[in-house]
Amino acid sequence: MQINVVDQDYYARHGVPHEQLKWLRDNAPVFWHEGDAELGWPGFWAVTKHEDVVHVSRHSDLFSSARRLALFNELPEEERELQRMMMLNQDPPEHTRRRSLVNRGFTPRVISLLEEHIRDICHRLVDEAEGKSDLDFVTDISAPLPLYVICELLGAPVEDRDKIFEWSNRLIGAEDPDYATTPEEGQAAAAEVYAYAGSLAAARREDPRDDIVTRLIQPNEGGEALTEDEFNLFVLLLIVAGNETTRNAATGGMLTFFQHPEQWARLVADRAMARTAADEIVRWVSPVNLFRRTATADTEIRGQRIAEGDKVVVFYASANRDAGVFADPDVFDIGRDPNPQIGFGGGGAHFCLGNHLAKLELRVLFEVLSERLPKIGQAGEAARLRSNFINGIKSLPVHLR
Repeated sequence: MQINVVDQDYYARHGVPHEQLKWLRDNAPVFWHEGDAELGWPGFWAVTKHEDVVHVSRHSDLFSSARRLALFNELPEEERELQRMMMLNQDPPEHTRRRSLVNRGFTPRVISLLEEHIRDICHRLVDEAEGKSDLDFVTDISAPLPLYVICELLGAPVEDRDKIFEWSNRLIGAEDPDYATTPEEGQAAAAEVYAYAGSLAAARREDPRDDIVTRLIQPNEGGEALTEDEFNLFVLLLIVAGNETTRNAATGGMLTFFQHPEQWARLVADRAMARTAADEIVRWVSPVNLFRRTATADTEIRGQRIAEGDKVVVFYASANRDAGVFADPDVFDIGRDPNPQIGFGGGGAHFCLGNHLAKLELRVLFEVLSERLPKIGQAGEAARLRSNFINGIKSLPVHLR
């Protein structure tokens, strides 16, 4: 079999190349994947089995996010220096210090307080959708939800959600012709978010409120606080990660329900299944497909020698279909329990800070949709994002009855 599990055109046409990833899990779970000189990226080790993805994730000392950053594409050294200031691209102990400061706003207790507000947002989105003739699940439901929630978390005006949406698209859409953003436009979007975060922090210093911005700019019990740069970069990460993962998990989940109507019927009949459905949606969709690490020393994975400096790419979408971990992994089952999906990361330092929030948003959204729109259906082809990083859907036409 010819293997290319990072072909962005394939992702745009078909989504995740599950057939190739299955072949790798069965035949070459730690596979040397040739690079592409024309596109400017070197060869890498593709790690595809659940156990090995977890191993790489939990050993930041051996597999660094900082050395050559966590995103797949190579960046010039001058751009890497700025990127290394983001938690996504840091290793312990610096990452641990930063995460401990940020975590105050994302504890399960803090997140649980948002449930009724999220439910109100979902009902409002359905109310608005019912008054429209042409509906797109992305622009009308799945994208606004996390944007409203991000505005709530930041204490930002709700009317700012449109520019946050536009910033997010510019930041992740460089490889997609519909967004057609240049690296310079992506950098400009990052600069705009950076300035926006600074203005939010300044406003909260003048007028503290019960929101995450106020919490994060204040010192913790030990007297430590995020620096101005650290706070601004955290907001940048939140706008991308907090928006893209929920938006694409929700859209991918809805599309999957259209493809598996018997599972939708189960949810409509018993909305309590939304609790287990949220994890199954994340497993099935895997909104973040991959991350890159760099070996810090000669090591081995599953007997395969990895040299210091080698690029190691973990594929969450593959790990979430591993037959050694999941019974009937190619079956979408909203009642799956237990469900050790690793769509939010394989544990370790970089396990997704917002996983409780994302699952809460998914659970509440599908509870409301199954209650209010039991006859929702697909009205046209889904358009996929041209990206091997985000398993994204740009549009999904729907009808409500």
